Parts: sequence; C-alpha cells; structure tokens
Amino acid sequence: MNYLDGKIIVITGASSGIGAATARSLAEHGAKLVLAARNQDRLDRLTEQIQSAGGIAAARVTDVTDAADMEQLAAYAIKTFGGLDILVNNAGLMLFSAWKDLAVDDWGRMIDTNIRGYLNGIQAVLPSMLEQNSGYILNMASVAGHQIGESAGVYSATKFFVHAITESMRKELGVHHGIRASTISPGVINTGWADKVDDPAGRQAAKELNSLAITPEAVADAVVYALNQPANTTVNDLIISPTRQNW
Repeated sequence: MNYLDGKIIVITGASSGIGAATARSLAEHGAKLVLAARNQDRLDRLTEQIQSAGGIAAARVTDVTDAADMEQLAAYAIKTFGGLDILVNNAGLMLFSAWKDLAVDDWGRMIDTNIRGYLNGIQAVLPSMLEQNSGYILNMASVAGHQIGESAGVYSATKFFVHAITESMRKELGVHHGIRASTISPGVINTGWADKVDDPAGRQAAKELNSLAITPEAVADAVVYALNQPANTTVNDLIISPTRQNW
C-alpha cells in the first residue's frame, strides 16, 4: 500500500545528491513536495523535472542555518499545499580534518548546518504537527553517528547528536503526540562531498573513501521505505552502506 500519496513533504538540501534523488522518488509515489536549498537554479531544474514527469513540486530558496527562514519555509508549504505532513531534514555538511589542523572554520560550518540546521527545521514544522497530532520528521544521519573514523571527529559528533535528538523525539513526540521520528544512516555515498573538503589531507582521505561509494538513489529507496509505513509503525533507524565498506 502507498501511504505517501498526497502527503505534503518538505525536503531540505533538495537541490542535489540524496535530497534530489529522494525528491524524485517521493514524487513518483504521489507526494506533494516543497524543495528547499540555497541554489535557485538547481531547485528550478529539479522542480521542472518532477513536474514534467507528472509530479507535484514547488521550491523555495532557504538557508537552514537561519531559523526565521526555516519558519518561512514551513509557512510556504502550508500556504502552497494546505498543510505539512513530513519533514526530511537532509541538508548536511561533511568535512574531514585532523585535530592537529585546528580546522575551526570547518567545525563551525558543520555545527551550523548539521546541528542548528536540523533544530531549525524541527522548530519550524513542529507547531503544525502538534496541532494536527500527526506528522513525521526524518533526520538524515550517518554511519559516522554509530562509530567514529579518523579525521571525522566533529562530523561524527554532529551525527551522534542527530541520533540523540531523534530518539528523544521518538519517545516524547511519538508516544504522546503520534509524531514519528526516524533516522537514515548512510555509509559512503557519492554526492560530490569530497570536493567540498578544504583541508588537503582531508580531501585526499575523502576521495579515497568515495571510491567505495554507492548512489544517492540507494539512500532515497531507504527514505521511501521508512516513510511509506502505516501510522502505527516507525522505522527507528536504517543503516545503508556499500558492501565493501568495512566500518
């Protein structure tokens, strides 16, 4: 059975990678999508692709690190489609560096996006979900939130944080308000993230890891599986990783 048909879903980080692949797959299941990211051109192209294929989508340029902007995104979804059923907190940043490099700027960027960005998304959608006593918040986590690899200490910490808040929401919002919360924990996925690493040694380590990567579409399939469950069922966490990844 398709439980996603007609659901109004906000996806952050939707313009590329896992977000774009997830948007396409959810559109095929009949969801009404609000696509959010910082790149207007990519958002417009993805929206047009989905609409040309018969899907329903609207887009809004949004900065997840800005709480007010995220509140406006939620309001836009409600105004455009008449409600808000699901948030896919997907916008994220993974930057590698050794502790000795003191890559403070990279640490701050990951904290702003991976922690504050997720909290901003939650606070933006929660009022309407509490009012309707239903909803679903899916937080994109990582295998790095289960175990820590070299040069990934701060990134792993942000993903441990994501697991912690999601489990807390499951026990509080799920049990008392019927609002489900899940994490998807991908392993190495080829989303172009390796090219965003500023530290030279970290960039090389990222490229070596990326040689094992699986596609964003594989993660999108996991997202659809988690979301496409009856209201009394919650998939708490799904780990999906390359067969040859040894951690």
